Amino acid sequence: MINRLFLLAILLGAFTLSACGSVESESKYPTGIDRSRTGNDIYSKGDSIFGEGGLMVLGGKKSATSDVITVNSYLWRAALDTVNFMPLATVDPFGGVILTDWYSSPDKPGERYKLNIFVMGGQLRSDGIKVSMFKQRNGKNVAVDAKTNTDIEDAILTRARELRIASTSKDD
Repeated sequence: MINRLFLLAILLGAFTLSACGSVESESKYPTGIDRSRTGNDIYSKGDSIFGEGGLMVLGGKKSATSDVITVNSYLWRAALDTVNFMPLATVDPFGGVILTDWYSSPDKPGERYKLNIFVMGGQLRSDGIKVSMFKQRNGKNVAVDAKTNTDIEDAILTRARELRIASTSKDD
């Protein structure tokens, strides 16, 4: 019984190795001329087993504009302008997320602040921006008044309106 299992394992290994014989073993960075002449471009985009558009889950349709930023550009620019003094940790224009790193004011060295800003939707509306502020004093978390978050949101909205007015006056 053990001899048969051993023989089966050897045969399976031999078949597996022989199947690898057609795989190109040396990768070469192709130049433009190499790709068109040989027809063996290992860097070209291969066909998908799911068809040209890929696999669509729940009947979704892939559009040509799937890589377009879907957040309001005025709110996005205004949010970046408003927090331009703070170091940025993460910026995602496609998802509308701006996360700042901790910032310490020179006036209050024991305190530091961090902002999470979410730009939601493609319209310039008051509910299109959400700000969450975090505050630490001497290394300990401190509660932030909700009015502070609202004040920052209002500052971003005001700047977004200014940007929109400036862009419409240029077009005239």
